[in-house]
Parts: sequence; C-alpha cells; structure tokens
Amino acid sequence: MAIPDDEVAQVRAATDIVALIGEQVALRQQGRRFVGLCPFHAEKTPSFSVNAQEGLYYCFGCRASGDAITFVRATEAVDFAEAVRRLAARAGITLHEDRGAAGEDARWRSQLYDAMERAVTWYHERLLSARDAGAAREYLRSRGYDGAVVRRFRLGWAPTEWDALARALRLPERVLTASGLGFVNRRGLVQDAFRGRVIFPICDPSGRPVALGGRVLPPRPGNEPDRAEPKYKNSQETAIYAKRRTLYGLNWAKQEVVATGEVVVCEGYTDVIGFHQAGVERAVATCGTALAEEHFRLLRNFARRIVLAYDADAAGEMATARVYEWERRHEVDVAVAALPAGSDPADLAARDPAALVAAVASSRPFLQFRLERVLERAQLGSAEGRARAAEAAIEVVAEHPDDLVRDQYVMTIADYCRIEPDLVRRRVEEVRRRPSPPAERGRSRRPSPAQAPAEAGPGEPARPPAVRPGSTRPDPSSRPGLEALRLAVHRPEAAAARLEPVLFGDELQRRAFVALCSAESLHEAIDGAPADVADLLRRLAVEEPVVPEDAPVDPVDAVVSQLLRVAVRRELAELQAWARTNPERLEVAGAESARVRRWLEELDDPSDGSGAARRLLAWLLDRRRED
Repeated sequence: MAIPDDEVAQVRAATDIVALIGEQVALRQQGRRFVGLCPFHAEKTPSFSVNAQEGLYYCFGCRASGDAITFVRATEAVDFAEAVRRLAARAGITLHEDRGAAGEDARWRSQLYDAMERAVTWYHERLLSARDAGAAREYLRSRGYDGAVVRRFRLGWAPTEWDALARALRLPERVLTASGLGFVNRRGLVQDAFRGRVIFPICDPSGRPVALGGRVLPPRPGNEPDRAEPKYKNSQETAIYAKRRTLYGLNWAKQEVVATGEVVVCEGYTDVIGFHQAGVERAVATCGTALAEEHFRLLRNFARRIVLAYDADAAGEMATARVYEWERRHEVDVAVAALPAGSDPADLAARDPAALVAAVASSRPFLQFRLERVLERAQLGSAEGRARAAEAAIEVVAEHPDDLVRDQYVMTIADYCRIEPDLVRRRVEEVRRRPSPPAERGRSRRPSPAQAPAEAGPGEPARPPAVRPGSTRPDPSSRPGLEALRLAVHRPEAAAARLEPVLFGDELQRRAFVALCSAESLHEAIDGAPADVADLLRRLAVEEPVVPEDAPVDPVDAVVSQLLRVAVRRELAELQAWARTNPERLEVAGAESARVRRWLEELDDPSDGSGAARRLLAWLLDRRRED
C-alpha cells in the first residue's frame, strides 16, 4: 500500500465517524452509542449502531460493519487508498504516498483519468454541435433522448475520421494507447479506437470516466454497409478499468440504490437510460460481460436485493448454482423482473414506461421465476403430461441449497400438477441424494480432527476428551462468553487479566478473546483477525455491557464466575462420559469429580470464593494441557 500505516491511523483517528455517517443516516444517541436505520439494507426498525469513541459501526440486521474507511469504500465503491485520500482531505491531513514505484503508479493513473475525461468532454461537445453528428442526433431523438438526457449521461459522437480524437487532444502515444482511446495501426500511424459511433461514457462509482462504450448507427434503408460491424464496442481493459469490477450507471444510480436497498441489473447502456427515463433510477448494466462474482461483491456494498431485468431467455440461462452461491455468500436476494415477452427495458421505456416500472415492482425470486418458466410450458391435459411437468419442476427446485426454501415450492408443484405434496417432497430429496459426479466420488470423507474420536496409545486406557474447539454441539456458555468479551472490549484493564481462553466454550468467542489479548488495541485486533472474528469484535464494540459499572456486584467477578461454572460443568460431563467407557478408572474419576464439585460449591462462599475460583481454573488448564 502506498500510504504509510501511521498516516492511515492518523486519518482514522481524525475522522468523526458519527458526523461522516450522519451525512447519510439520521443517527440518535442511545447511551454511549448512536443508532439509526442501516444505509446498506432496507429496514423500518433501527439496527445500525455506531461507537463514536472507537470509530466503528455494526448493523445487527445485515451485519455490515467496519470503520470510517470501510464506510467510504462501501458507500462510494472506491478502493482502500482512495477512501483514505478522501477522508484525509476531509480532515485536512496531507498524505505522503508519492514514494517510489507507488508514486509513479499514482501519477500514471492520474494521466489516464485525465485523458479519459478530456476525451469524454470532446466527444460530448462534438455530439452537441458538430455538423457531422447530425445523424447521431437524429438517431438519439428517435430513441426518445432529448437534450437533458444527452447532457446527463454525457453522450457523445465519435466522427468517422481515422484520427480525429488523437489530433484534437494531442495526447502522448503511450497515454492514448494505454487508456484504450487509440492504437497504432499496421502502418505505424496512430488511430482512434472509436469511429462513427455514439459514445456512452463508463464511469467509476465516483463519476470519473474510466472507459467508453460505442454504438454504431443503424444503416439507413437501402444503404447497407460493405462490412458488417458489431453493434456495440467497448474499451479494452486498462489500469483504471476492469470490466468485471465495473457497472455502467452505478455513479448515477447509487443514491437511489442505497435509499431503496435494491439495484436493477440490465444488459446494456440504453436499458439503463430507459430505466432512468421511466423513473427507476437504480439501474446499472454490466460492460460487455456476464454478471460475475466481482459484480456481486461490488453490488452488496449498496443493496441487498438484486433484480435482474434481462429478457426471459437470458435470465433463464444464468448458471443457477452460481446465483444461489452468490445469494448465500453475499447475503443478497436475487429476483427477476417480470418483463413482457420479447421486450427489453429500453424499448419498453419508450413504449410503455409504466409497464417497465410495474415489471420491477412485480419481480419474483430467482427460483420462482425458473419454476414458472417450466410450468408455463407444461402439458397438463393428461396424467403423463402432469407427471413430466412435475419431474421437470422437481429438478429445478432440487437445485436450491436451502431445505426451507425448497419446501415452500413443494406445494406449488403439488397444486399445479395435482400430485400429493409428500410424494413431491420425497422426489425432491431423492434428486438431491443422487450420487456425486465420478470426479468427486473418490474424494476422502474422513472426519475432521474436531470430529475424530480420541485414540489411546499402546497399553493405555482411552484418555478423557476435553471439549474440542470447533464442536458443533450447543454451547450453554455462549451468552456469558459474549458478555465477557464485551467487558474485555470496553473495560480491558478490568477484564482481560482475569479471563482465560479455556473459559470460552464457543470457538469463535475463544478466538476473539485470543485476538484481543494478542493486540495492543481493538483496531489492531480487528485488522489482524480473520473475517468472522473481526466481525464479532466490531459488533461487540457497538454494544454496551449488560451489567452497568455502578452495579452492586463487580460485573467482571459475576461474569468470570458464570463462565467458570459453565466451563467446569461441561468438563465434568466429559470426565463422567469417559469414566463410563473406562470402568477400571471409574473410582479415580469419581474422586476427581467429587473434589471439583466441592470447589464449585465453595464459589458462593464469600470467605473462600476467590480461592475456589483459582483452583477450578487451574484444574481446567491442567485438563487442557493433558489433552
């Protein structure tokens, strides 16, 4: 990273996160926290919480979390360095990132941004005023684009000359070619990349042009071109433009996307403009590529509901397993807009904008859309036809990974095909239990270390197992463990020295406590922790301990005692289970259990409670070391 770590820390410390988030969210103070409606998903009850002192936020609804830098990255869709730069400018901090290769790279990217901005301006002015752009203006008027639309989306015209842009801007050859605006032809001459096309600027989420899309004008009747050209042409990938991480129109759409929690994804530039003309200003489009993982990673920063506004065939051909995986991984819902058959958004916006709005409003979940497509083609006039329809529909439903979702659609198939629901349900599960493909059939299915039974050494009785990290059994210590972690986060000087990892029965809580103990600050612990641990620590940072500081009982004492009781009882249960399978050691295990139970009773004795606590903790630690 080109920005020094100490300057990143300085920017974090200088940023008032409440003021920053307050520009987009109405926050109100609640105790030591600030709460409001989450900017990352639609909700009616506030679940978004901010810790002003630590500079962290967490949403209990969608689990979005982070600091000021994360917030800028999520809401403005910029990279880490750019978010730091924007916050530094806001706080009046001068960054010293222009060092060596990193500084050279920043200067180079700046030249490419400048070249692209100049080109977009030149193409736009050419469309508005040049005589040779008359046909382009006529075409755009035929699509219903007036001057306001042309200016808002900065549409342009690339003339037919070989090097009109290159001559006008006089860019260095290296910049012209690296930005994708031109190239050197076989005769060694510089040539424009776009000629005789309407230009659609492609911008990053902050509004900076990074690439171009060009549409060739439709031929006039009786004037067919000698050589067929592709209707659309897109810029090549460059240092400032990656197709799979860029969405056309996001810079114009993001405000409404954040406000509604929904984004509409379509296939082309004119589709996006059509949606905006119809009043649906949350539409974006991919740039000549299929919807991919990187797009979902970008979209989830803005919305949790993604509506596909493709024609029915294009939506139906999407890889279903990938869509369901994206839904799960990015915690989004994918729906499909109910577009009339044979319509695309651009044409529908010009012909019937109300129908386009209604299509988005009536969008249905991806699985429902796919199921309806199968059932609409069904021949239900005979028992055989209904059986074939049911089989096809079952195949579709069985692809979904969530059993609760699958079961919701069992009744749909049963009602439509007049088949008993239990029979449909059994067939769905049979389809899901089909053998894996041969390539996967030979994979080892050995249990993980957490699942494998403890093995005895030669000539030894089996050793009593301690509770293993990673156990999936319900852990009754989960709630007191969370309260202990809250104290460790908010009152580390009082809690950290009196807690031990062995007291946490939940693996995630144990790892979070170890991360806290291994770092000098909460931010350092979060930065160095795995994603699930960092998420838990950010959540705890915006929660307040349940027991107030002025409580009559020391809250740390109360929590440690509760954790200790649960951990010891859990370990005693393991000891007793081991003893039942090793009768020759039953007497020894019984004596040990009796001694530990006596210490548990002494925990409540004011005169020796602290001594009993020390003995119990030492016993737990010894048990873990023996294991």
